[in-house]
Amino acid sequence: MKKLTTRQVVTIFITILTIVLNVLANALPFNGQGTGEISDRFDVLFVPAGYVFSIWSLIYIGLIAFTIFQAKPQQANNQLLDRIAPAYWIANMANNVWLFFWHWELFPLTLIAMLIILASLVYLYLQFRRHDAPLTPAENRYVKLPFSLYLGWISVATIANVSQVLYFIGWDGLGLAPEIWTVIMLLVAAIVGLLMLLRERDVAFGLVLVWAFVGIALKQSAYQAVARTAWLGSGLIILMIVLTIVRIIKQKKDK
Repeated sequence: MKKLTTRQVVTIFITILTIVLNVLANALPFNGQGTGEISDRFDVLFVPAGYVFSIWSLIYIGLIAFTIFQAKPQQANNQLLDRIAPAYWIANMANNVWLFFWHWELFPLTLIAMLIILASLVYLYLQFRRHDAPLTPAENRYVKLPFSLYLGWISVATIANVSQVLYFIGWDGLGLAPEIWTVIMLLVAAIVGLLMLLRERDVAFGLVLVWAFVGIALKQSAYQAVARTAWLGSGLIILMIVLTIVRIIKQKKDK
């Protein structure tokens, strides 16, 4: 049996460590308080309904699939996997550090950890475009798809984390109401999602945003401007997803 490369072994270890720590964070829980329990203390509007956070289960299933795929003997010398591995390690280690910062209420530090996760995943995602050859069907399924989901959710989580830290430090919003800032953040997130669909045709990324937006609309239904913007954003992204799928199907038929 061919020995695993260093990249394959480190990736397996970091994936297991990340999943175990995230499970323990709520099972124990760390510092006697659950992740969601802490989040509920912040009176911010860019936070979706609790069920939305179940997307982490799907993300971790994707990361497990990616880890198994990259560990196959035939992937030992895959240049794309070699190139993205360090960014994957950094993103997950920052994810783990974020948990400790969050549970021990070091909230400003959580934002630093979150930005490291986001930057690492953006760098990793860009490697798909810079790869010399088109991604194989297996690479699209077991590499790009999991990271589309991961990046999509972290994009939303970063905005939420910024909101929570600003609330924690008592920022006055430059005189604007929280509803206005939330509407602005929703519009920014929607624009990012539309651009990802337009430029990258990344349906998975778009679906993550729809999932988050619907959750925000439901949780913040008492704030009409926020709820309507979230519904509008999700509708626009769904429309772009449909158009993107049609473009992909048409392109395949034309080949």
